Amino acid sequence: MATVASLYRRVLPSPPAVDFTSPDGKRLFSEALEGGTMEGFFSLASCFQTQSEPAFCGLASLAVVLNALAIDPGRRWKGPWRWFDESMLDCCEPLDKIKAEGITFGKVACLAHCSGADVRPFRANQVTVDDLRRHLIRCASSRDCHLIASYHRRHFKQTGTGHFSPIGGYHAGEDMALILDVACFKYPPHWVPLQLLWEAMNTADESTGLLRGFMLISRHNAAPSALYTVSCRDESWKCMAKYCAEDLPDILKAESLDNVPALLSSFIYSLPANAGSLIKWVVEVRRKEEDRPCLSKDEKERLLVKENVLQQVHDTKLFMIVHDLQCARIQCCNRLSSSSEDSVTRIAASVCCQGAAMLSGNLASSDGFCFKETCFKGCCTSSCNSNLGNEIIKYPSSADVITVLLLALHPSTWLGIINERLKAEFQTLVSTDNLPDVLKREILHLRRQLYYLKTCKDEECEDLCHHTLSSDASDPLT
Repeated sequence: MATVASLYRRVLPSPPAVDFTSPDGKRLFSEALEGGTMEGFFSLASCFQTQSEPAFCGLASLAVVLNALAIDPGRRWKGPWRWFDESMLDCCEPLDKIKAEGITFGKVACLAHCSGADVRPFRANQVTVDDLRRHLIRCASSRDCHLIASYHRRHFKQTGTGHFSPIGGYHAGEDMALILDVACFKYPPHWVPLQLLWEAMNTADESTGLLRGFMLISRHNAAPSALYTVSCRDESWKCMAKYCAEDLPDILKAESLDNVPALLSSFIYSLPANAGSLIKWVVEVRRKEEDRPCLSKDEKERLLVKENVLQQVHDTKLFMIVHDLQCARIQCCNRLSSSSEDSVTRIAASVCCQGAAMLSGNLASSDGFCFKETCFKGCCTSSCNSNLGNEIIKYPSSADVITVLLLALHPSTWLGIINERLKAEFQTLVSTDNLPDVLKREILHLRRQLYYLKTCKDEECEDLCHHTLSSDASDPLT
């Protein structure tokens, strides 16, 4: 591989751009500030960061905006700090793939939603330059909305191709937008004519054949999930997506399914061979804070919310059925090596230990390391023999995760059940209508994430942009 000569930044082509730090750039800033269209700039500037990888412009732009909106990621970045970082934005695309290939417009929108934001994506063929101007003025005049632009650099005579960056402000008099370029190592922040920015957005991404555009990011009315989240950092989620979309409907059509335990058995025992990785990563349990004596009031409250979610899962009739079914069938996780056990038994027993390890911070522990709070009958019998209603729930078991996964699947999943009585009974079991508010929010958030993962496939991003998913009332998933 040929060695590339090192570079220290690029000279910003001007015109058409105006360097933010130049006399003209400062004048534009001062006039826009006086005009009231730089309100969003300060929160963006206070959280600004340069992209850590050449292909991480989309991740860096989103991290800056999420932090500027003061959205709590609900998990630690480093040390005790909860803060969005590029390394945490992997629920819609594995980081290694983004590092090698970059990220598409639809996947950035997917990431924003998965991170707890309200997202309104617009491709260039869906709006006009006047629409862009109107949305930009609204965002630039407030602190509760930010605009991320997806554009091609060549329209500004810059080197490179597709790029993402947040827009920091707008000058109404000269109709110019301030691009806060996250590739700080290459170009400084700069003002560009809005018409030219629009033309740069109205270009096709070669990887998808779809036009670029812009997205509006704001705080969601509801808080992000407290305990469960979706992630596709492990490629096994694709197998599970296929299983739920293609295999499960056929399984449900079996005439022999005439009761709920039989249906659940078919579901669990037909899971893909790598379902262990799926449950570990795709329906990922957010790590529980360590039981330290110096927990802050905020941390203690967050732990109570998580324990409340787990308790509410356990209080569902669906969980009791899944739990009893597993206790009757799953062998001790200390006998994982037994040749008489089938793959699903090993998966389920392994997952129970992985879930506890994830929450306790011991994810790297050996496969045989067992946590008695989550083991099934035959290993640590307390989980199956104890009164679930009286015990303090600290760690989710695989029964919790499977229950949550079943609740999060789209209601139409179960329409293929042949037996009408069974269909009605099971639809009642998985319905969110009577769930407590905390658990219902958790399930609907997961359902939206799964929807975004499905619809943000490159060939379906066009459809994704028509859905804002801004409230439960207009949500096609409820």
